[in-house]
Amino acid sequence: MTHWISRRARVLCASLGAGVLIPTVAAAAPAAATPPTVSCTSGKAGLAAALQKDITAALAGRNGTVAVGLYDRSTKTSCSLRSTSAYDSASVVKVTVLSTLLWDAKKSNRYLTDREVSLTTAMITQSDNDATTALWKQLGMTKIKGFLSAAGMTQTKPGEDGYWGLTQITVQDEQKLLGLITAKNSVLSDNSRAYILNLMGKVVSSQRWGTPAGTPSGVSVHVKNGWLQRSTHGWRVHSVGTFNGRGHDYMITVLTEDNSTMDYGVTTIQNVAKAIHKDLVPTTSATSKYVPTSRPQEAIPAVPAS
Repeated sequence: MTHWISRRARVLCASLGAGVLIPTVAAAAPAAATPPTVSCTSGKAGLAAALQKDITAALAGRNGTVAVGLYDRSTKTSCSLRSTSAYDSASVVKVTVLSTLLWDAKKSNRYLTDREVSLTTAMITQSDNDATTALWKQLGMTKIKGFLSAAGMTQTKPGEDGYWGLTQITVQDEQKLLGLITAKNSVLSDNSRAYILNLMGKVVSSQRWGTPAGTPSGVSVHVKNGWLQRSTHGWRVHSVGTFNGRGHDYMITVLTEDNSTMDYGVTTIQNVAKAIHKDLVPTTSATSKYVPTSRPQEAIPAVPAS
């Protein structure tokens, strides 16, 4: 298939192999670390204070700008930091793309086609950009905005000109989406929710960093990450995950930008995740060390949808 590539696309996408946006000027220096104000509430005595203390400690001295969301249904525990701040989505938006497709299919009472199954599997488990571009174009902006409205994700703004990786997302909206995926609702069918969780549970090992760090044994993990470098605000590195087991049912969103490197952002996210898992489910954790791939396939499409 022949694609046209606009001048804007050529400027933005300097390296198709990496699948990331390479800035045309030197990346901005990370923002100076400032003491974060984490807000937590809980139905379990002492848990909110512990989480607030430990998340704050996990972020102490870290550069960059970090937004955090946590909700545990079992203990009615919530934590938030910069919950309404907007970030470029990178590939975290792929969960929204999948949810939109399933929401739309439900309205027509149809199953996904073999092609759609193949594309969605590649999009979530391998973070395949071409598959995402194909589905983004198939759905179109009307359906994508329709799903966002149905889901109550009023702060999410889809990327223009086919640049799905530049969709603006917030912790608040990502937590709403994870909530829909993990509990019965009128937006996503039970089969749709199971399909999403199944794919998020099969993400390739090299992309299972972030919010799963420190997950206790006996707790199931479903994750989707995103990473993207641009000329302003350096690296955006994000991770959303849902966790179920050991008497808990919780979801975590961590969005970051102004990171000097991808690894720096990953470490920040994992520091937060380890603190959360430890406080919610006190036990010995088994954490695998993150080893970055040489050329991660990620971020926004190489060409705009046409």
